[in-house]
Amino acid sequence: MKAYVFPGQGAQFTGMAKDLYEQSELGKSMLEQANDILGFRITDIMFNGTEEELKQTNVTQPAIFLHSVVLAKCLGEGFQPVMVAGHSLGEFSALVAAGAISFEDGLKLVSARAQAMQRACEINPSTMAAILGLEDAKVEEICASIDGVVVAANYNCPGQLVISGSNEAIDAACAALTEAGAKRALKLSVGGAFHSPLMMPAQDELKAAIANTPFHSPVCPVYQNVNAKPQTDPEVIKQNLIEQLTAPVRWTQIMENMIADGCSEVVEVGPGKVLQGLFKKVSRDLPTVSAGIEG
Repeated sequence: MKAYVFPGQGAQFTGMAKDLYEQSELGKSMLEQANDILGFRITDIMFNGTEEELKQTNVTQPAIFLHSVVLAKCLGEGFQPVMVAGHSLGEFSALVAAGAISFEDGLKLVSARAQAMQRACEINPSTMAAILGLEDAKVEEICASIDGVVVAANYNCPGQLVISGSNEAIDAACAALTEAGAKRALKLSVGGAFHSPLMMPAQDELKAAIANTPFHSPVCPVYQNVNAKPQTDPEVIKQNLIEQLTAPVRWTQIMENMIADGCSEVVEVGPGKVLQGLFKKVSRDLPTVSAGIEG
């Protein structure tokens, strides 16, 4: 049973989706449509932009979404998902690929989400840090003891948890976590405290955008970030998407649940191989591959 998974922010690279544009008429058509919807030629940045240009939140999120969704559509009849999930932003890619949201509406939502998150970052200077080599419960306990906002944000795999919060609280937490035995406490190059209460202003904006977007039942269950459970009810999916901005990404639990529910192979759809690596941390013997179109 194949699980199709879709990456989140951080997977971008110069030249992303260029093969889809050049090798597939459908790919070219969808990417040109995206340029029209967004009002600027995002393909120029995806194909030729600098690392710095690709790192801008209002570019990164739609770019990764486009790479993932266009690739899924280009797979045609080869894309027959039984279960899907996406890491943070990737949840939107998964929902479009599984038919819960149209391509156009998904892109508009992702763009609105990115811009709202960017504005929230400007209101509250904040950041994230990767903590390696400590039990989740220990990281949670230490974060709770720190003054200011600092919370667990991404449960990526056993022994790897990303925390999110204000600059001062992150610095204090990193020092305390290192003292408690973390192998590494590495601040990340991100625009702000994603998946924390500091994203509340963005959540309000996203809620309004989602309320005006038609959602349908997906063709298969979508394992959602907020609770790691498979979901097909459009109303529940919408609520979970809204809550996702301020709640942690429970990717470790998603992987465990997919495997428990019969996942026998993982197909990563989009740029990079990050999610395949995370699955290997949970189940070393599980086959993982990157999706690709025929040349």
